[in-house]
Amino acid sequence: MIRVGIGRDLHRLVRGRELVIGGISIPSVKGELAHSDGDVLLHAVIDALLGAAALGDIGEMFPPSDSAYKNISSILLLKKVQEKVRSAAWNIINIDCVVSLQKPHLLPYRKQICESIAKTLDIKPEAVFVKAKSAEATGDVGKCRAVEAFAVCLLEKQD
Repeated sequence: MIRVGIGRDLHRLVRGRELVIGGISIPSVKGELAHSDGDVLLHAVIDALLGAAALGDIGEMFPPSDSAYKNISSILLLKKVQEKVRSAAWNIINIDCVVSLQKPHLLPYRKQICESIAKTLDIKPEAVFVKAKSAEATGDVGKCRAVEAFAVCLLEKQD
């Protein structure tokens, strides 16, 4: 049996916060406003994995009302999700992502981001791909007020 999951996340960008995408700190004057580290890409990946395995969603598993997750690294959250997905007998086949961010450009960091996600999930780097898009100066993303990410994953049930 195979299943597909989709995840999406969006965070406002503010001064004084670190910009973290896929577990990698990206030099920027603005970062994500969030309860955790705000890693919009990992949050989308988490929701894609949880949805495909029918195990809930990120807000249910890591509620923002729980102080245990205040400023937590989303890498740690993704590891917990990976363990939950594996213990439910699912293998991750691949993950495909889109990050929409006007500035800074993510292309120079893409390989590092893909490797970070693959390492965290204990899958091959070629099983993860991230595309970076601008918003052509439109909407909150295009006006550098937000960052958005989408992720799709394919899972296969273990025999």
